[in-house]
Amino acid sequence: MKSLFVGNLSFQTTEGALRELFEPFGQVTRIHIATDRDTGRSRGIAFVDMANDEDAARAMAALNGKELDGRALKVNEARPRPERGGPRSGGGGRGHGSGEYRDFPMGKREPRW
Repeated sequence: MKSLFVGNLSFQTTEGALRELFEPFGQVTRIHIATDRDTGRSRGIAFVDMANDEDAARAMAALNGKELDGRALKVNEARPRPERGGPRSGGGGRGHGSGEYRDFPMGKREPRW
């Protein structure tokens, strides 16, 4: 099974329209149109899962750049979502907790006035 990313969708594109577009290339096992969690409106992207890798490759080659609902589609292989870091994931900041500043004693500061 291969998952395809479909971008630049019109906000009015339906699951049925996507199924109709992809089924001539092979069996479509699942379609997911991403929606905004607050408004429920389409985000303009979808994921189409196809049962056969060769069919997915043919669909990708044929449909990338094809117009649907007035928009030129971007179709490519879906990549796994990168892991999101939590507050303690170690990214960003000014090196807190890394020992970066521990090597320098603070010492007494001069008054600012």
